[in-house]
Amino acid sequence: MGQAGCKGLYQSLFDYKTEKYVIAKNKKVGLLYRLLQVSILTYLVVWVFLLKKGYQDTDTSLQSSIITKVKGVTFTNTSELGERLWDVADYVIPPQGENVFFVITNLIVTPNQRQETCAESDSISDALCYEDSDCPPGKPVMTGNGVRTGRCLRVENMTRGTCEIFAWCPVETKSRPEKPLLGKAEDFTIYIKNFIRFPKFNFFKTNVLDTKDLKYLKSCHFGPKDPYCPIFRLGSVVKWTGSNFQEIALQGGVIGIQIEWDCDLDKAPSECNPRYYFSRLDSRFPGNSVSSGYNFRFAKYYRDGAGVEFRTLMKAYGIRFDVMVNGRAGKFSIIPTVINVGSGVALMGVGSFLCDLVLIYLIKKSHFYRNKKFEEVRSGHPVAANGKANVEQLQNLQTVEA
Repeated sequence: MGQAGCKGLYQSLFDYKTEKYVIAKNKKVGLLYRLLQVSILTYLVVWVFLLKKGYQDTDTSLQSSIITKVKGVTFTNTSELGERLWDVADYVIPPQGENVFFVITNLIVTPNQRQETCAESDSISDALCYEDSDCPPGKPVMTGNGVRTGRCLRVENMTRGTCEIFAWCPVETKSRPEKPLLGKAEDFTIYIKNFIRFPKFNFFKTNVLDTKDLKYLKSCHFGPKDPYCPIFRLGSVVKWTGSNFQEIALQGGVIGIQIEWDCDLDKAPSECNPRYYFSRLDSRFPGNSVSSGYNFRFAKYYRDGAGVEFRTLMKAYGIRFDVMVNGRAGKFSIIPTVINVGSGVALMGVGSFLCDLVLIYLIKKSHFYRNKKFEEVRSGHPVAANGKANVEQLQNLQTVEA
């Protein structure tokens, strides 16, 4: 028995087995099968290869550098500042030109502040008092400007007053102007220089036209006819976000500038062009909500002839710009091509599987096709429908030896 088993195993190593196919003459199932094949083939060619470019290796690890510059001057004449010419050094923060920068469009100015005692603003509810005991010395005023001294200051015969504080006096008391101080800033220009690199393919590109003409950047403006001139008018950028410049200049806001690079490196480098998208990032509330806008405070410090320090406090309203860069690059590679072709071939098998389910389970004559597709075998011999093996089935079981 052992020798016979080993001999049978040895001989079976040289056997070849093939599938048995049943051709079903059913027009409905045949039509379904061809429709599935056409659908899978269309998906593979149109979606995977033409639209998604599944034959390409991709790189999304974009390396980017942003340089920004704002240019423009305007003139103002106010009671706090007098006649003043504003240039880029006055209204752009920070001055070094990063991917996030702020342009001042409105100001509340409190000049000549010195560290001394004065009354806290009556708009601060925590500073309201009726007697000195309401102002414990040394305790800071919540959301206020200084530290209490222990005195309650009242005007004339009023019963309620405000706590005296040690702070930068006089404190800020003015409200936001009804018109933006730098309302003409919409004619300022923003220069955005972007350098990118896709490290996988060692591909470099910039959004500025490569030219030796020194006058080019001084005369061009971004537009459909000049996409490689990244100089944008400030008012146009705000308009492209769907906002009104005078409104956003009054109370401030945040604008996003997104540069999108989608590069097909199977084409010429000149076909890799940037696309710009502009959007308002801060939430806009109806009316004059206290949550609207964007502002912050800063001060400029000086010393008088006696060496005593004083400052000018400024509450700045304006537009913050966030420049963001995204991108991807693709180039032909045999590996993703083979993987996607293999996936398409595997999907063809899904079509056969679905048609088999319909054929042997869902149609009226499913039992007939099921009997043709599957054979019941007992003790190594096929069994016919009447329980007796027919001659043709027995002949099919014979082993053909070379």
